[in-house]
Amino acid sequence: MTRRNEIPIALWKRIEPLIPQVKPSPKGGRPRVSDQQALNGIVYVLRTGIAWEDLPLELGDGSG
Repeated sequence: MTRRNEIPIALWKRIEPLIPQVKPSPKGGRPRVSDQQALNGIVYVLRTGIAWEDLPLELGDGSG
């Protein structure tokens, strides 16, 4: 079951193969959010019109 702020699982399964794989940076850095979580955040911002900084924590931290 999908939460209100998430894209449907069936849609994600169609999108996921189109996203290129990213190799971890040898220099380190902060941990990446999952591609699915990033897409959920993007869709949420587009739907609501909020600023990235106001993105709810469960959808990412809004710091890109």
